[in-house]
Amino acid sequence: MGHFITFEGPEGSGKTTVISRVHEALSEKYETMATREPGGIAISEKIRELLLSKDNDMDARTEALLFAAARRQHLVEKVLPALDAGKIVLCDRFIDSSIAYQGIARGIGADGVMDINRFAIEDHIPDLTIYLKLDPEIGLHRIESNKRDHNRLDAEKINFHKDVVLGYNELSENYPCRIKIVDADQSPEKVTRDALEIINQYLDQGVNQS
Repeated sequence: MGHFITFEGPEGSGKTTVISRVHEALSEKYETMATREPGGIAISEKIRELLLSKDNDMDARTEALLFAAARRQHLVEKVLPALDAGKIVLCDRFIDSSIAYQGIARGIGADGVMDINRFAIEDHIPDLTIYLKLDPEIGLHRIESNKRDHNRLDAEKINFHKDVVLGYNELSENYPCRIKIVDADQSPEKVTRDALEIINQYLDQGVNQS
């Protein structure tokens, strides 16, 4: 069985860059696969377009259900087969994103979002989660500076993004053994090194216990 490692954080926290660099580093020693949510496979990428398009104004519960649907298909079609093959799966977002964004920031509640996602993911929870912690104002400034196309979530008011971070902070406090914090207000090189240190420590422990 492989290892399921997820990366979480607010908009502009640098997940895409860090995952790419971590993937490159780990691939020198392990069989590794990088993927993302929502997306990663054809059906989930189509759902991603619906979710992130600024043309689509949707109900919070509809949003949560679509994320869960994309997650389910991605899990069974791509993630689980890779884990069964013994790969390390690096995933940009998973269930913690739904709890932070829809559960806390949208006001549905963490329990409500968990109920939806228990049906979608059954008992599949990440082995390790790297939380790239960042002030939301810094993250949004990065997005502006990089001239990245704004999606529907980027365009939310600052209070929404602050609530997302509050949600992540609460999750990291509730699940300290799984969710490890990395300060994302550093250079990409330093963030990558910090993330790799945590991941390698986790992998080494797994080897020593086997």
